[in-house]
Amino acid sequence: MRRLAAFSLAFQCVLLAAITAPHVPVAAAQERVATDPRELTEAGRKAYAESLKAARKHIDDKEYAQAIAIVDKLTAERPREPQARFLKGLALADSGRTDDAMAMFRGLASEYPELPEPHNNLAVLLAQKGEYELARAELEAAIAAAPDYAVAYENLGDVHVQLAIIAYEKAVAHDARNKTAPVKLKLVREALVPPAATTPPIVAPPASR
Repeated sequence: MRRLAAFSLAFQCVLLAAITAPHVPVAAAQERVATDPRELTEAGRKAYAESLKAARKHIDDKEYAQAIAIVDKLTAERPREPQARFLKGLALADSGRTDDAMAMFRGLASEYPELPEPHNNLAVLLAQKGEYELARAELEAAIAAAPDYAVAYENLGDVHVQLAIIAYEKAVAHDARNKTAPVKLKLVREALVPPAATTPPIVAPPASR
């Protein structure tokens, strides 16, 4: 399952990692952003983008405290811009503060229902906890917000596979004579194993506007 989506400097979303494998392709989502109604000057826009870039580098370098300090300052200055809060959610998740990250993405999903990415990110964190039914609901919400959001469809498929594994395991546990459930269980487990030879490239975020 693909992992967390985060706004790039062009206010798009990119996928970073995966639940079922340590590295997967980074995929770009379509631009869907709610912005602060106050106009930024060109200089202000550039400074904001540069600060986001700096925070993102800190996250990549696992310097989470520095990243959070930057995005907290940006959020205080422009609380209606979701990009900094998205990056904070990433920093929280990557640093192991899963509950705080979930609270961040849940808040964004509530404030920006037109954005599918908060639901996707929340679903990923729920799936990591084994809360597949809740993850499914969040992914369905992401798809309802953006029917063309391919990442959510793929993640939803992975969640359905996990739910299938649970169901087949129960079938096997409750009926030792069942001959078909073990075969199906093996097949769905194999479906989650990524090809060993695949080494997907990392797609760099586009330049800021």
